[in-house]
Amino acid sequence: MSTSDLGPFLKARRDRVQPDDVGLVTHTTRRVPGLRREEVAMLAGVSGDYYARLEQGRERNPSASVLNAIACALILDPDQREHVFRLADLAPTGSAPVAATLPRSLLDLLQAWPHTPAVIINRQLDVLAYNALAGALYSEFDRIDNVARMTFLDPVAAGFYAHWDRAAESWVANLRLAMGHVDSVDAARRLAVELSAASAAFRRLWAKHDVRGKTHDSKAFHHRDVGDLVLGYHAFAIQGSPGCQLIVYQAQANSPSAEKLQLLASLHVAHTAAPADT
Repeated sequence: MSTSDLGPFLKARRDRVQPDDVGLVTHTTRRVPGLRREEVAMLAGVSGDYYARLEQGRERNPSASVLNAIACALILDPDQREHVFRLADLAPTGSAPVAATLPRSLLDLLQAWPHTPAVIINRQLDVLAYNALAGALYSEFDRIDNVARMTFLDPVAAGFYAHWDRAAESWVANLRLAMGHVDSVDAARRLAVELSAASAAFRRLWAKHDVRGKTHDSKAFHHRDVGDLVLGYHAFAIQGSPGCQLIVYQAQANSPSAEKLQLLASLHVAHTAAPADT
């Protein structure tokens, strides 16, 4: 994997760290939005010239200890730390290819959850499968194929996500994380090129170099058939299907959202779990 993305990522993260964040006292006017290169180098215990060459792409073989020190200097979280290691070809990569098809038993499991929207996505955010209630939830979209593409290119998304900016930031950070995996980098790069050409909002978020995986959170939606819903979700890695995640949504018990989710299910009883048309 090329290290060409390592320098821009480090630069983007350096711009986000303020001197106060790392205990540096400054008394002069600063011309950069975050830390200076020499400040990162000092905090990481490397020479200023070495760090500059790393950002500029002229140093392509940083050691694990150097990356660890830089990650600490830039206050990288676990997802960001893993990402920077992968960009430098230092993190282990899976030897098993991403599954082209999902086990029938897994699709049957999705069907067994009639009251819970559930979706399976891969690292580059392709929707590989979804159950009937997830199909009902996303029924306003022209295609249920890739959540990043749906968010940035389908006009429905602006009204569907109550907090579109937050959803957009999350999907871009997820896609950026896929760039650090050998089994998804090419597909993620192609999608990024496609979305960059069509969406100024995507270009702005992509340039931030945020990386973040999915764990659990909540999202607010507006569905034309039932109105506003707030759903929590959990994301689970799927053993046996490298790079795939099962995302399960749930409404709080006895809440208005739970009632609306039940109504949505009754309105779309004809839907069945189906692979995405990708």
